Amino acid sequence: MKVYYEANKRRWNELVGIHAESGGYDVNGFLGGKSSLHAPELEAFPDVEGKTLLHLQCYFGMDTLSWARRGAKVTGVDFSDKAIEMARLLAHEAGLESEFINCNLYDLPQYLDKEFDIVYTSYGVLMWLNDIDEWARIMARYLKPGGTFFVAEFHPFVWIFDDDHPTQLAIKYDYWHKTEPDHYISEEAYASGGLKLKNTDEYGWAHPLGTVVTALIDAGLTIEVLREYPFTVDEDQFKFLEKDPEGYWRLPGDPVPLMYSIKATKR
Repeated sequence: MKVYYEANKRRWNELVGIHAESGGYDVNGFLGGKSSLHAPELEAFPDVEGKTLLHLQCYFGMDTLSWARRGAKVTGVDFSDKAIEMARLLAHEAGLESEFINCNLYDLPQYLDKEFDIVYTSYGVLMWLNDIDEWARIMARYLKPGGTFFVAEFHPFVWIFDDDHPTQLAIKYDYWHKTEPDHYISEEAYASGGLKLKNTDEYGWAHPLGTVVTALIDAGLTIEVLREYPFTVDEDQFKFLEKDPEGYWRLPGDPVPLMYSIKATKR
């Protein structure tokens, strides 16, 4: 797995500087007080004042720090060293107290020995992980008894479509998990403004919704809420999405789910 993870890390390290300058991330807006959080997570946690919150796969920390602005005591984790450097810089510039840890998610127990009121992760995170059962055990490991886990994620159904022909829903990839990852070669990435990347290879694993739910149950969590959404936060998910009045993106007629969320508690 090291080869796959190192390739992904090189790509994400290259993307940090591009995304930090992109309008899609709007770093200047964030530093001016804008939140990067979305409706699913805000509905799940309307009040986090004084809560300890662990954000896994936090990238360069805008969501993490948005929770800090709402009163949470936050810790962010990501495998990209460039992303964590940027997260710490943003925390300093925004004057927000936080802790950021640079490591592979599966190695986190070597770096962190705490329990949290909330463990949170969101949007495009699970496909980079090969072992969803171990992922779920780590989620449970870091929750206090009675604590809450939450994931908002792109629906695994949408990953089956051919991204080489983004104007039609043509099936290319399996919905089902495989041991070996899917290999993608792309000179561009989302929110990159069309810039060509040096690190064109990336690897991802499919995780069906039932597999994710079962892994969390097996890890000792009680599923409280499972929601599917007809909208997405990613305008680039398909080329023919339409923007709704709330600023999210939908397929005409809402024919398929584009995202889902799970809220669970530790027994």
